[in-house]
Amino acid sequence: MKKNGFIISMAIFVIALVVGFISMMSRVASPKKNVIKIGLCLYRFDDTFISNVRQEIEEYAKEYEKEHDVKINLEVVDARDNQNTQNHQVERFVSLDYDVLLINVVDRFAASNMIETAVGAKIPIVFFNRKPVDDDLNRADNIYYVGAGPKAAGIEQAKIIINAYNENPHSIDIDGDGVINYVLLEGEPSHQDSLVRTEWVIKTLQENNIPINKLNGAIGNWERAQGSALMEDFLNKYSNIDLVISNNDDMGLGAIDAIERANNITGIKVVGIDGTKEALEAINEGKLLGTIESDKKEYAKAVVEIAMYAIGKSELPEDIKFKLMENRTYDVGQIPRIK
Repeated sequence: MKKNGFIISMAIFVIALVVGFISMMSRVASPKKNVIKIGLCLYRFDDTFISNVRQEIEEYAKEYEKEHDVKINLEVVDARDNQNTQNHQVERFVSLDYDVLLINVVDRFAASNMIETAVGAKIPIVFFNRKPVDDDLNRADNIYYVGAGPKAAGIEQAKIIINAYNENPHSIDIDGDGVINYVLLEGEPSHQDSLVRTEWVIKTLQENNIPINKLNGAIGNWERAQGSALMEDFLNKYSNIDLVISNNDDMGLGAIDAIERANNITGIKVVGIDGTKEALEAINEGKLLGTIESDKKEYAKAVVEIAMYAIGKSELPEDIKFKLMENRTYDVGQIPRIK
């Protein structure tokens, strides 16, 4: 009887050893993936272009996970166009020891608090789309910026108008009076893209001797609804509008909404910038003359790859390294889109 008890005890002991060994080997063979925590801070979720870029960042992060066999915890937060809210979001990410922050800043002149918080914790920042002032960007070596050059966008937008005018002046000069009467829809007054896009689209048109005359202009803050309301007001004031120059696609699409509501107005051309999905559809439908498309896939790749490089997870791909300037700024490619 004792012998049987001994055998049973030994069997249980051996089984326990085997189970423990298998469990240990399983952990060795399948180590837990390294988790990288990324905080993605957006100035507003409902900005169409930013929403498009966000989708591409999320997709590229998944690709990076597979390629590098890591786990990325990407948390996205909406500042709702409030800088204080964004400051608190950054403070929370820092307190939770996130590895890197991707920030689409609300107020480009008020990034210093977020920078101090992150830099103090040695957490890199990749700003994108809305560029902080140079003094803030130069405060540490682990601060980067990814964006599409507004000067190039303004010049390329002007070329769409120039090419259309040179091909057929009456396609833009509706009444044939020898002058293109235009209205201007501008983005946020403090945003570098608004200021530089406006400057260079007008300057390029003038340098190419395109006969333009500004009827009016107003701030639409990048929003379709505001672009629509402003255009409705312009249509009530002026009967000779030939062209709408918009700093972005959403305001331009809003202008088209107002034109369509007016029913009896035809021929007014609209140009935008960003290359949003909605804008490209409007071009295909013949509603939008053209746009300048920022390469959103390149945007996402640059943001994610630079972030991973900043925390030492991987080297920069050659195409990213080639375009990353000495001041840690990356310029995203832009492509004119017309029907």
